[in-house]
Amino acid sequence: MDSKEGGSNPLPPVLRISQLDAFELDRALEQLMWSQFSRCFQCFKPGLLTRFEPELKASLQLLLWRFTVFSRNATVGQELLNIRYKNDLSRGQKYRPMSKHQKLWYALCTVGGKWLEERLHDLFSNRSPESAIHKMKYFITFIVGFLKVAGLLNFLIFLQKGRFATFPERLLGIRAVFSRPQGARQVGFEYMNRELLWHGFAEFLIFLVPLINTRKLKTTISSWFLPIDDHRENDGTLAIHCKECALCGEWPTMPHSIGCRHVFCYYCIKSNYLSDAYFSCPKCSSEVRNILPLKHEIQKVPDSNSGLC
Repeated sequence: MDSKEGGSNPLPPVLRISQLDAFELDRALEQLMWSQFSRCFQCFKPGLLTRFEPELKASLQLLLWRFTVFSRNATVGQELLNIRYKNDLSRGQKYRPMSKHQKLWYALCTVGGKWLEERLHDLFSNRSPESAIHKMKYFITFIVGFLKVAGLLNFLIFLQKGRFATFPERLLGIRAVFSRPQGARQVGFEYMNRELLWHGFAEFLIFLVPLINTRKLKTTISSWFLPIDDHRENDGTLAIHCKECALCGEWPTMPHSIGCRHVFCYYCIKSNYLSDAYFSCPKCSSEVRNILPLKHEIQKVPDSNSGLC
């Protein structure tokens, strides 16, 4: 493989998105390992691991580094994407594997840097302002800020040139290259088209659903399948319909009328009328003239015994 990696026939450059995807996979693996590790102590006293959390995370990261970068010259995310670290081509005639010193410095920059950033406040919180150790805090804080600015600038350069995704990579002169020669990249847009179509349809539903009056639709459909037998206008009273709410079909609670010969629960008719100002009776399509208790309607009936509910 060295002959293919030389200056005369170098490997094709690794895409920027592939390098960034490798970092995202590594972060996901670290979070997964930490969640599995902390789950082992969920039956212990709460907050037991909080005091030593930075050290425990650093230990897990060192364990990953030992079996990934140190032994295979690649992180887990890079292994999944057929990528590995090697020395930059500009420093020699061909890509060479990482040296042992580069691996150690890589661990110090990545694992040690994260640990120092998390422990920086605790290390100097109990020191007096006049002590030399406390004054060292400002120096370390300046170094951490400088490295963050350098990382930002390095990332902007990476977006332009596609080399050295992180500042430690540029500092150590290591570059992500393909482990094996890559074939032609086949780009298919079937999945993208399907996703765009689904997202467009979902946005259309999100816009359309709030405009649909579900209560009125429900009552209209229920009137088709659960009709009440029609009665003559002079067959007597509302007592025939007083046994059943025209909306919910149950015994009316606080029966009310809207001006027609049907009866409704107070909460049924009130909630539907508030949600739909043009609500009409689902049985006879009468519009709401006034919501009145049933006793006002019963007073109009000649036979008082037949109007009792």
